[in-house]
Amino acid sequence: MTSTWPAGAATGVGSLPGTDITEAVKTVFGELPDLPHLPELPARGPGADMVGRTAGFLVGMPVELYAARWRLTPRPGVDLRRARDLAERDLDTLTKQADGYTGPLKVQAAGPWTLAATVDLPVGGRVLRDHGATRDLAESLAEGLAGHVAEVAARVSGATVVLQLDEPSLPAVLQGGIPTESGLHRYRSVEAAVAEQVLRGMVQRVGVPVVVHCCAPGVPISLVRAAGAVAVSLDLDLLDLEDPAVVDPLGEALDAGTGLLAGVVPTSPPVVSAEWAADRLRTMWRRFGFPPERLPEQVVVTPACGLAGATPEYARTAMTTCREAARRLADDPES
Repeated sequence: MTSTWPAGAATGVGSLPGTDITEAVKTVFGELPDLPHLPELPARGPGADMVGRTAGFLVGMPVELYAARWRLTPRPGVDLRRARDLAERDLDTLTKQADGYTGPLKVQAAGPWTLAATVDLPVGGRVLRDHGATRDLAESLAEGLAGHVAEVAARVSGATVVLQLDEPSLPAVLQGGIPTESGLHRYRSVEAAVAEQVLRGMVQRVGVPVVVHCCAPGVPISLVRAAGAVAVSLDLDLLDLEDPAVVDPLGEALDAGTGLLAGVVPTSPPVVSAEWAADRLRTMWRRFGFPPERLPEQVVVTPACGLAGATPEYARTAMTTCREAARRLADDPES
């Protein structure tokens, strides 16, 4: 993993509170200097939310808001322009604040399965219900995100861009757990091989290291690894380390060199110490029996999930705790 980020790195999952993108970028680069990320500020409203922001990257598939939901539409309108204007403003701010930066830089977007499970077709119902529309959405997103990461790389010339695909809906997609509009039924499950193929196509198309983040139980770690992601990002509180069905895929992935963005710092008070967070990761690592020196190389310390619901003060504290915990691991991986 040292080819993707330095040993002893920490980062954020993505979202932060507030509406000031300049202040958010400054905070991230100050608190998480080894693996900063372009923050997302959903409090700015429609188009800054995860789904609307990502839908703005789609190529040839415009979207609009209808009854507080994003749906595909024949023509671009004001909602899409707003989403793209916000994204452009974010990039302008990043260009200015990251001037002279060298190193890995993470950007985030919803993954194809979460987008298909959330965005509606023009005639109603989720894109997920239509095989052809789902395939078209994934291809459009891959093209759009390839352009996005290329633009980030051009604007911050010293950066090595890392793309995080947020897939909180992926376990439900695989298990047939996405409800229909009425809530009375569920969309059919998607075969793991199909989900893997779509994610692999995304990884290959964007041409940069890809991390898959999932803050839901039942993260399909083997699928993520097979799709070619360099790392999986998850909430440690949702892992049952007594369950072989959880431990075995995670252990195999780590043994093969897959990185782990470990969500160990809570997204809300009470505050935990950096020492506590580092010790929890050391304990987990010892359970797998891997050499301790690999821990700070392979594991990146993160909050459990996004921090949009936190206060600005707590969000900064959580990022500081992640950074200090990561440095403790780098200084002493086996204490």
